[in-house]
Amino acid sequence: MTYLTIEQIDTLFHHLDQSRNRHVRLISTLCLATGARWSEAQYLRAELVRNGQVTYVGTKNGRTRSVPIPDGLYQQLVKHGPRMGRLFRQDAYQTFSNALKNADIQLPKGQRTHVLRHTFASHFIINGGNLLTLQKIMGHQTIQMTMRYAHLAPDHLKEAITFGPKVFG
Repeated sequence: MTYLTIEQIDTLFHHLDQSRNRHVRLISTLCLATGARWSEAQYLRAELVRNGQVTYVGTKNGRTRSVPIPDGLYQQLVKHGPRMGRLFRQDAYQTFSNALKNADIQLPKGQRTHVLRHTFASHFIINGGNLLTLQKIMGHQTIQMTMRYAHLAPDHLKEAITFGPKVFG
């Protein structure tokens, strides 16, 4: 699994900002902020953005999930589109693909927009996030799916010392 570094994110967003598609930056931001699949973000309905969170319905596994979002992003989403119906009325997939190409970001086959989801999950764990919380945010049915990110935890094995019984003085 590939994920973007902070520098790559900055470069990508620079290229997204050059686009005439007014949705692509916000869809990409939403994916990075919530771990959403591209289709979940692009087809988001405005009425599912409320109370400081985004609710994804009709997900890959059929489960509904809600994810809190930063207030600034919440305000942008509320102002961006209509109050009802699709928030992003224009497809932005090709625009995103062009920005990746222009940013010279090389990804494995099949990882184009999915890299945003992997980037969210990877940075969440690198920054100290909990695997069970990540499982809920990502909507993974099993913890095994989420465990793909465990190796990124900076001190994931040191917890044996921190949380194990204190047997040595």
